[in-house]
Amino acid sequence: MNSEIENKYIAWCGRATLDQDLQEELCAIASDEAAIEDAFYRDLEFGTGGLRGVIGAGTNRMNVYTVGRAAQGLANYVLGAFPKGKRSIAISYDSRIKSDLFARISAAIFAGNGIKAYIYPQLMPTPLLSWAVRELHCSAGVMVTASHNPSKYNGYKVYGADGCQITTEAADTILAAINVLDVFRDVKFGDFDELLKKGCIEYISEDVYTAFIERVKKESVLGPDDRIDRNVAIVYTPLNGTGLKPVTRMLKETGFTNITVVAEQRNPDGNFPTCPYPNPEIHEAMALGMKYAEEEKAELLLATDPDCDRCGIAVADKDGNYVLVSGNETGCLLLDYICSQRIKNGTMPADPMMVKTIVTTDLGEKIAEHYGVRTVNVLTGFKYIGEQILMLEKEGKEDSYIFGFEESYGYLSGGYVRDKDAVDAAYLICEMFAYYKSKGVSLLDKLSELYDTYGYYKNVTHSFEFEGIAGVQKMKDVMAKFRSGDVDFAGRNVEKVLDYAEGIDGLPKSDVVKFFIEGGTRVIARPSGTEPKLKVYVLACGTTPELAAKENEELSAALKGAVK
Repeated sequence: MNSEIENKYIAWCGRATLDQDLQEELCAIASDEAAIEDAFYRDLEFGTGGLRGVIGAGTNRMNVYTVGRAAQGLANYVLGAFPKGKRSIAISYDSRIKSDLFARISAAIFAGNGIKAYIYPQLMPTPLLSWAVRELHCSAGVMVTASHNPSKYNGYKVYGADGCQITTEAADTILAAINVLDVFRDVKFGDFDELLKKGCIEYISEDVYTAFIERVKKESVLGPDDRIDRNVAIVYTPLNGTGLKPVTRMLKETGFTNITVVAEQRNPDGNFPTCPYPNPEIHEAMALGMKYAEEEKAELLLATDPDCDRCGIAVADKDGNYVLVSGNETGCLLLDYICSQRIKNGTMPADPMMVKTIVTTDLGEKIAEHYGVRTVNVLTGFKYIGEQILMLEKEGKEDSYIFGFEESYGYLSGGYVRDKDAVDAAYLICEMFAYYKSKGVSLLDKLSELYDTYGYYKNVTHSFEFEGIAGVQKMKDVMAKFRSGDVDFAGRNVEKVLDYAEGIDGLPKSDVVKFFIEGGTRVIARPSGTEPKLKVYVLACGTTPELAAKENEELSAALKGAVK
C-alpha cells in the first residue's frame, strides 16, 4: 500500500471520532488494502456542482469531515468576499442518509465562523433552497443532496448569492480555500444547539416556504375564460424524498384534490426500499406508481426525485397502458403549452426566450421558432440556464425568460428561482393535462401532434460507469477516442464536429464533443460532472417514428461497441 495512503488511514483511525459510524467502518476495512486505497487515494473532488460521493470513511467519501472541510472552505470564501454584517448562508437538505447531520454540521461551522446560518427546520427541496437564498438575501446557499443517485451516495451543492449554483470561478476560489485546510486541525466545528440558542443559527420560517408556494401559483398560464376539470385522478410519488409536502400542498391549494400518493414511497427514507435508483427517468422507479395509477384508474402519474428538482410522468394510453414520457418530450409539451397559452392570452413578452442545454432535443428549438421565441443553448447543467436568467435580470429583461428545460427531467417556467423546480413542473403538468383533457385530447395525442408537425425525434442517453482509479483514466481514453475521430457512427457521415473543450459560442470550456450526423441526427459525448460515468447522447430524427427509432438503434449499437 502507498505510504501516503496508509498514513492518512492511520490518522483517521485515531482522529475521526465525530461520527461513530466512521470508526466502525475504518475498523472493518483494516485488512482490506483495496478498500483503504479507494477510500483515501484522493480527496473527494469539489467542482462547480460542489461535492458528491459515496457515504463512508475516508478522504474520497462523503462524511462529516469532508463535508466540514468543504463548509470551512465556503465560510472562508464568504468571509473574504462579503463585508461584515452581510454574511449569511442558507441551508437545506433532503431525505438521504446523514443529510440532516451534514446540514447541521455545516450550519454550526458557518455560525462558528461568524456567518449567520439559516436552516430549514425540516427537509426541503432544492428549489426552496434557491428561493431562500434570494428571499433572505444570503451570501451563499448549501443543499445537501445527491439528487437521483442510489442510496449509498450523498452530495453538497453550493449556491451563490443569486440563488444559482456557483460559477466556475467561484468554485475555483472555494476549492483553493479548501485545499489549504487540514480536515482535523483547521475546521471550526461548533455546537449546533448552543449556536441556535445564541441566534447565530436560525430556522427558516414557514413564511418563506409559503411565499414560495404563492409565487409558483403565479406560473399558471390559464386565461380568464379557460375552464378545466381539476378533479382529474392523479397519482403522485415523491420517491421517499422531499416532494411530499410542497407538491401536494401546491396541487391541493390550486384545486387538484383527487390525488393518490404511493404509500410505500410517501415518507422520507434515504434507503429508498422500493426504488433503489430513485430517478423518475427509469422504469423501475416508476413501476410502483404505475401499479397505483392502474388501480386508481388515474390517467396521470407524477414522480419527483429525492430533492424534488426533477419531475417524471407516465400517461395512460387508449388501451389503459401506462407510457413513460421522456424528459425531452415533457419539456416540449410544456414549452408548446406555455407558448400557445401566452399568445392566446396576450401575455407573451416582446422578446421571449427559451433556454435549453446542448444535449436536449432539437425539437424544442423548432417549437420555439414556430411561436417566435428565441432559443439559447447552454452547457449541460441547469446552473447555466440560471445564469441566462441572471443576465436578463441585470438588463431589466427578466420577463423575457418564459421557459428552460433539460433532457434529464428538469424544468423551470419563471425566474423566481435559479435551479430546476419539480414543484413548478408538477403544477404546470397537472394544469396542462387537465386543460387538454377538457378538450378531449390526451398528452400522448398532443405529443403525436407535435411530432407530426415538426418531425420525429428519438433521443436516448447511454451511461457507462467507470469506477475507481482506473476508471478515471478509461474515461479520458474514451473521450480521446471520440476526439480523434476513431469512432464508427454506424456508417453515417459526420458533417461537423464541435469540441467544447476549446470554448464555443461564448460558452465556458467543457469536456464535451458534439457530432452532427447526416440527416439531422446529433451525438454528444461527455463525462458526468457528478458521477463516475461517461454519458453518450443519441439525438436521432427521422421522417417517421420507425425511421427515427431505427436511426437511434443502429447508432446506439455502434457507439456502445466503441465505448466498450
